[in-house]
Amino acid sequence: MVVSKMRQSASAKGIEAHIEAVGLEEFEGNLPNFDCVLLGPQIKYKLNDFKEKADAVNKPIAVMNQMDYGMMKGEKILNDAIAMLNR
Repeated sequence: MVVSKMRQSASAKGIEAHIEAVGLEEFEGNLPNFDCVLLGPQIKYKLNDFKEKADAVNKPIAVMNQMDYGMMKGEKILNDAIAMLNR
């Protein structure tokens, strides 16, 4: 649901974005396909492991805000992703 809300927000803003959710076991294989990575709050325990891999290929990574995720605030999460890319 969060992915679809993020897609709706991107479309409404005229932002061309490929937003996708993948499983833990697919992380490494998909990492080269994306400009940044947002982890769901339920897997924040994987951040350190995944950060090493993301840093190695110069990809920003963060954990989504738990409240934003739970309330499915797609626009806010999209804005967070855009801010990561602008750092």
